[in-house]
Amino acid sequence: MLPTLITAGLAVVATLLGAIVSGRFQERAAERQMRASHGEAIRRDRLEAVTALACAASDHRTAMWMRGDAILKGAGTDRIEALRGDSHMTRSAVTRPLVALRVLIEDQAVRAAADRMITLTYAIRDAYATTEDLTAAREAAKAAHDDFVNTAARYLRPASTHPAFEQESPR
Repeated sequence: MLPTLITAGLAVVATLLGAIVSGRFQERAAERQMRASHGEAIRRDRLEAVTALACAASDHRTAMWMRGDAILKGAGTDRIEALRGDSHMTRSAVTRPLVALRVLIEDQAVRAAADRMITLTYAIRDAYATTEDLTAAREAAKAAHDDFVNTAARYLRPASTHPAFEQESPR
């Protein structure tokens, strides 16, 4: 009878230990899933900030080009004022995604590329002297835009494909 009680007691203890271990594994799996979901949400927000800033800068670059081109071609005052209003709207549209990028991305390379893109886009306003100056300013802004997009793409590349993560971790 004693061996039966000991066997039953061990079975109960083993069952309890198994339930505790199993519960802990499930808890850790749920925590990992939550961290992964949170990481993906932040990555999505960062991608949205980069995309919105690139689009807003592109729209502003176009508006500034059109405004400068109209000035150089001697367009009427009404046309130039309308284009000026458009360029003010597109410049204003740059602010929100730029702020979002600054809040969500601390990487200095991405921030520097964004700042350069914005600075060169805004500099188109100072290039209304000749068509050549205007074209050169637009091309510089386009190159800075492409550099920003490429820098941000490298930053946003999933960790599993990032070269720094391809090495085996020391354990």
